[in-house]
Amino acid sequence: MTFVETSRRNFLARMWLTAFVAALLCLAATALAFAETKSLKGVALIIGQSNYLHIAALPNPANDARDMAKMLTDLGFDARNVTDRDAAKLKRDLERFVEDAEGADVAFIYYSGHGIEAGGENYLVPVDADVSSLKDAGQALVPISSVMDELKKTVPVTIVLLDACRTNPFPADAVVRRAPTASAEPIGAGGLEPVRGAKALANASAEDASLGTVVGFAAEPGRPALDGAAGENSPYAAALLRHLAAMKGTEFGSVMRMVTEEVYLDTKAKQRPWVNESLRRLLYFGVAPPEPTGDDGLITGERRQLLLTISELPDPKRAQVELASLQDGVPLDALYGVLRALGTDKIPEDPTDLQKVLGAQAERLKKMMSERAALRTDDPEIKRLVASADKAISQGAMVTARKFLDDAVGRVEQNSGAVDEAEELVRQKRIADAAIYAKRADAAALVFDYKSAANDYAKAFSLVEKWDDKLRWNYKNQQAEALNSYGYATGDLDALQHAIEAYHVILNFIPNGEQNRDWAITRNNMAVVLQTIGERETETAHLEEAAQIFRDSLIVFERERDDPNWAAAQNNLANVLLKIGERESDPKRLNEAVAAMRAALEKRPRDKLPLDWAASQNNLGLVLYALSEREPAGEHLKDAEAAYRLALEEYTREKAPVEWAMVENNLGNTLVTLGIQLNDKAKINEAADAFRAALKVRTRETFPVSWATSRLNLGNALSGVARFDMGTDTLEEAAAAYDDALTVFTRQRFPMDWASAQNNLGSIYQTLGQRTRDAARLEQSVAAFQAARQVYVRRKFPLDWAMSYYNLGNTLQLLGGVTDKPEHYSEAVDAYSNALSEYKRETNPRQWALAQAGLGSTLHWLSMSNADPKTLRDSIAARRAALEVLTIETAPVDWANAQNGIGMSLLNLGNIERTGKYLDEAEAAFTATLKVFTRESQPLQWAFEQNNLGDIHWNRASYGGGKPEYLKAIEFFENAKQGFTEAGYTIPIPLTDQKIDLVKKQIAKK
Repeated sequence: MTFVETSRRNFLARMWLTAFVAALLCLAATALAFAETKSLKGVALIIGQSNYLHIAALPNPANDARDMAKMLTDLGFDARNVTDRDAAKLKRDLERFVEDAEGADVAFIYYSGHGIEAGGENYLVPVDADVSSLKDAGQALVPISSVMDELKKTVPVTIVLLDACRTNPFPADAVVRRAPTASAEPIGAGGLEPVRGAKALANASAEDASLGTVVGFAAEPGRPALDGAAGENSPYAAALLRHLAAMKGTEFGSVMRMVTEEVYLDTKAKQRPWVNESLRRLLYFGVAPPEPTGDDGLITGERRQLLLTISELPDPKRAQVELASLQDGVPLDALYGVLRALGTDKIPEDPTDLQKVLGAQAERLKKMMSERAALRTDDPEIKRLVASADKAISQGAMVTARKFLDDAVGRVEQNSGAVDEAEELVRQKRIADAAIYAKRADAAALVFDYKSAANDYAKAFSLVEKWDDKLRWNYKNQQAEALNSYGYATGDLDALQHAIEAYHVILNFIPNGEQNRDWAITRNNMAVVLQTIGERETETAHLEEAAQIFRDSLIVFERERDDPNWAAAQNNLANVLLKIGERESDPKRLNEAVAAMRAALEKRPRDKLPLDWAASQNNLGLVLYALSEREPAGEHLKDAEAAYRLALEEYTREKAPVEWAMVENNLGNTLVTLGIQLNDKAKINEAADAFRAALKVRTRETFPVSWATSRLNLGNALSGVARFDMGTDTLEEAAAAYDDALTVFTRQRFPMDWASAQNNLGSIYQTLGQRTRDAARLEQSVAAFQAARQVYVRRKFPLDWAMSYYNLGNTLQLLGGVTDKPEHYSEAVDAYSNALSEYKRETNPRQWALAQAGLGSTLHWLSMSNADPKTLRDSIAARRAALEVLTIETAPVDWANAQNGIGMSLLNLGNIERTGKYLDEAEAAFTATLKVFTRESQPLQWAFEQNNLGDIHWNRASYGGGKPEYLKAIEFFENAKQGFTEAGYTIPIPLTDQKIDLVKKQIAKK
C-alpha cells in the first residue's frame, strides 16, 4: 500500500467517497507527478458475531468474517479474524488491535453482527448480551467511538466498515444507560448513526498527524440492513467481496460507490450503504486477486461502469426506475442498464417522457424473459452465447449482451449453408435462426437502436414466413413496433409509414378478413402510429382515422370480453379525442373524451390496479379542465379538482415523487382558475403552494422542462394573488417566474410553451402598467401579445388566437387612458372584434362574455373623446350582453365590473343628454356591485363605488334634488376617501376633496 499527498480537502458524501484509490502506482504518478510515495503497513481486525446466546442469532456474520479476512489478507493486510466474542473477549480483541496497530499506516476494522445506536453512540453487541446489558452499556456492550479515538492517536488512517445495521434485537421499549447512574436513552428505531469519531478534517490542527477516517455503514443512518439468506453472505459483505477484491486501476471511492449500488440492486432498492469519510491522501492497496475472465469478466466490467452511472442519478429518476421495475416486474439492474445504454445525457428530462421510455423497455424485457424457454438450438456454442447474453441483460450489461448475440448470429450465419437435410430439419433450423435474430433485435431495442431492431425482426420474419404462422405474425408485429418507436423518437415519417405498411401485412394474415381479436389488436396498434403522425400535422385527418379505428376495436374487445385491451382502447380513444378537441371551438370531442376516460376507469379498479387507476384519474382531470374552458362558469373545474385529489391518494411523494409532482402541478392549474372565477384568494394561494411543492421535485437540474412548466404556472398563480392588492411586488415576482420559464421554453424548441409564457408575461406587464400608469410597461405588454400571435395563428389555434386579441384589447384600452390618445381605444375595439369573430356564445360562452365586457368598457372611454351618445349606448348594450352569461354566482368579480361599467355609461349618457332620467338605473348598477366589492374584502373597489354613488347624488341635487342630495353626495365622497386610504391608494383623494369643496360651495349658494 502507498499514499499520495493531495490537497487538504474534506468531503462528506451520502453514499460514496472520493479520496481512496486501489490501483497500480504508475496510474496515480501520471496524474500527480509531484506526489511523494512510500511503502505502507496495514493491519486488520475482522469480527463476526453469529451465535448470540440471549437474543436473535444471525446465520451469516461468521461466513462474512471468514471471507473478508481472506480477501484482506490477499490485499496485503496483516489480518486477524475472530468470531462469537463475548464482552470481555471483544473488548480485549479491540484493545490488542489498538496496540498492534501502533506504527501501522492503515488500521482496518470489519464488524458483522448486531449493533444498536442510543444517545448518539453506536454500540457493538457481544454474543453474551441480554436485556440487562442495556443498564450498563459502557461495560456490557462495546462503544465504537472510543476505539476510533484511540486508533486516531497512533494510526494515520482508520477504516471501519460496520455490517451491523440489523433491526434492534432488544424489546421495542427498551432504553440504554451508558452507566447505571446515567440518563436513559431510547434505542434507535433501525440501524446505526454516523460515528462521532469520523470528523471532518477541514479544521484539523497543524500538529494533528492523523490523515483521516473512513466509516462505512451497511445501510443509511437510521435504516436497518438485511442479513441475507442463511449460509450465504449478507448483501453488504457480498458486494464488498465482489468489488474490493478486484480493484485494479479503480479509485477506492468509485469502488465503494459500486458497493453501494450493488447492494441497492441486490436488495431491490430496500437497502443502500452509506459512507462518512475525511482524508488528506489517496490510498493504494496491494496486488489484487485475479479478475474474472471470459464471459463473466466482460459482464463484470460493464456492470461496474453501470454501478458508477447509477450512483450519479438523482433520486427522482431513481424513483421512476424503481416504480417501473415494481409495476412491470422486471429487474432493476436491467432497467438501469437500458438507461446507461441510452446515455446519461440523453435520458429524458421530462418525467412523462422518461415514463414512456421505461414502460416500453420494460415490456421488451418482460417479453425476452418470457421467451427464454422457447429458444431451442442444437449448437452448444450458440447455447453458451445466448445464456451469457441473458446473464448480461439481467446484470444490466446491455452492450456486452449485444456482443454475445452478435457472435451468436455470426455462428448462425456461418452454419446456415450446412442445413440441407429433410424439410422438418430445415424448418427447425430456420425457426431457431430466426429466434437468434429476434433475440438480437430485442437487445438492440433495449439500447434504443430501434432501426437495427426493425431490420433484425424483418430478417426473423423472412426466415419463418413460410414455416410458422404464429411466429411470422409475432416478428412482423415486432418489426412494426420497432419502426413506430424509431419514427416517434426521430420524427422520421418514412419509418412511421413503414410501420403502417407492416400492420397491413399482418392484417392480410387473417383468413377471410375476419374481424377477430387479432384484427382488433393489430388495427389498434396501427391507430397509435396514425395518432403519432396526426399530432405532428396541422390537419386532423389522421387523428380522425385513429379515433375511428379505436372505436372499431372496442366493438371486438367487448364481444371477446377482453377487458384489459378494451380499457387500453378506451384510454387511447380518450387521448386522441382530447388532441382533436383542443384544436376545436366546439366542446363535443372533449365531452366524448371524458366519457371514454370514465369508461376506461371502470375497467381499472383501484383495489387491483391502483397506479393505473391514479394515472387515469389524472388524465380525466386534464380532459375535464380542457372542457371547463368551453363553459360559462367552468362547471367541470370542481370535477377536475376532485380527480386530481383522488390521484394524489395513490401518487404520494414517498411512493411516486415524479408522478406526485405532476399531479400537484395539474391541481394547481385548476385551483388558479377556480380562485379567479370565484374571487377566492385562499384557493389561489393554495395553487401557489401546490406549484411550490411540485418544484421541490421538479428542479431545474433534474427536470428542466417540468421545472419551467411549474415556474410558468406559479407565475399564473402569483398573477391571480396580485388581484387582491395594489402593490407591484407580487407582479414582479410573477414576471420573474415567466422569465425563468422562457430560459427553457425557446420558440425553436417549445413554440407552444413559448407562446403561452409570452401571453402570460403580457398580462403581467398589462397590470403593472395599469397600477403605475407606465406607458412603457403597456407597450411591453402589446409586444408580448403580438409575439404570442406569431405562434397562435387562427387556422391552427383559433381559440388561442382569439385569446391573444382579447388580451391585446385590454392593454390597448389601458394605453389609451394612460397616454390620452383616443386612437388606442379604436385599436382596442378592433382587437375585441377580432376575438369575438372566433368566440361564440354557443361554444365559448365565458370568453364571449368577457370580450363583450371589454368591448363595452372601451366604447365607454372612446365616447369620452367624441361625446357620442350612440357609442355610450353600444357600450351599455355590450355589457348587458355580457351579463347574460356572467352571473354573481359563477363570476362575481366580472359581474360586478360589468355592473359598474353600465352605471358609469348611464351616468355619462345623462350628462351628455342633460337629463336625470338614467340616474336611478345607474344607482341600481353601482349598488349591485357592493354585493361583491365589500369594504372588508376589496376596499379599493368599494371606495370607487362610493365615489360613483356620490356622483349619482350630486347629479340628482343638480336636477332639483336639493340639499339632502348634496349631503348624501358628501357622505359618499367621505366614505370613498376612507376606502382609498385603507387600500393604500391615495391618488384619487385630492380629486375627491375637490368634489367635496364644490358640493359645499353649491350648498352655500342655495
